[in-house]
Amino acid sequence: MKSLRGSLNAVENYKPYVAMLFVQFVYAGMALFSKAAISKGMNSHVFVVYRQAFASVSLAPLAFFLERKEGAPLSWSLLFKIFLVSLCGVTMSLNLYYIAISYTTATFAAATTNTIPAITFVMAALLRMESISIKHLHGIAKVLGSVICVSGVLVFAFVKGPPVNFMNWYPSNDHKRVQDSSKTCCSREEWIKGSLIMISANTLWSLWLILQGPIVKQYPAKLRLTTLQCVFSCIQSAFWAIAVERNPSAWKLGWDLKLLSVAYCGIIVTGISFWLQVWVIEKKGPLFTSMFTPLALIITAIFSAFLWKETLHWGSAGGDVLLMCGLYCVLWGKKREEDRKSVTTDEQNTETKEKITLECITSH
Repeated sequence: MKSLRGSLNAVENYKPYVAMLFVQFVYAGMALFSKAAISKGMNSHVFVVYRQAFASVSLAPLAFFLERKEGAPLSWSLLFKIFLVSLCGVTMSLNLYYIAISYTTATFAAATTNTIPAITFVMAALLRMESISIKHLHGIAKVLGSVICVSGVLVFAFVKGPPVNFMNWYPSNDHKRVQDSSKTCCSREEWIKGSLIMISANTLWSLWLILQGPIVKQYPAKLRLTTLQCVFSCIQSAFWAIAVERNPSAWKLGWDLKLLSVAYCGIIVTGISFWLQVWVIEKKGPLFTSMFTPLALIITAIFSAFLWKETLHWGSAGGDVLLMCGLYCVLWGKKREEDRKSVTTDEQNTETKEKITLECITSH
């Protein structure tokens, strides 16, 4: 019985690791499917509309059945705030993301997501929602990690260098016919433009993450809040897409890769991965989930090399290393800061209890 309980506990302990590994495969698939659909000619704005529509349809029943007992009043002013947050964060961020991915590669899209924690920290610091203390090691780590993350993106975007030989998956006689995807998909000017747009998309997403805190305090039903933002984003993106894309044929979906891509991004990415991450955060905390982020980049790079014959360059590899080092530097600094705050809080609670005890003794 003891051995059986021990094995069951071991399996239970491994569940968060398996869940986060699955989530990173899901996010890698998002970049790969999105790039494939847009490369097939699907309009990026139309893609966002269908993605958010699938997400809304898949999340609405869950929000209704799982949170129907939660009392979360929704006023018109709060509804307007959610509408604005959806516009600034979700709608604009996703539309810019898919515009950028049409100019760059799936690997670059996966790489730049590693900058979101650093960008979020910088924006929170500017808004005085995050403290910067260069007197302590954890403060230096957060600042230095943010700088390293941004440097990694710039290196990845603008420095190519020679190709990595051991990543050459194809015979030498086919090498002339196999070109790097960054060259075939766009010119250098388009690559630079796509890189800047991708950074803008990540910045808007970081702003959305910051704005979630005040909104969740006013409307704690998280699943309903996510569903509302998906619905608003779908409506907003529809107006954007109609204004940009006037050709009715661009809105047609068949039983092909385009339908599979939008359904995957809407149902799997927004629906299933959301709940898995919430579950893992409750079990292990937000820092644990963030530590798995670089895996999506590695998975995307490997699949891109096989599917689209992308060639990894030493400059891009160096940028990847900088991104990962910067990310873990920021996470380490944040973890040390949280530990320091918890120790300080415990000490203050102990001092308060001692004072109350002394006051009780002296009063008697």
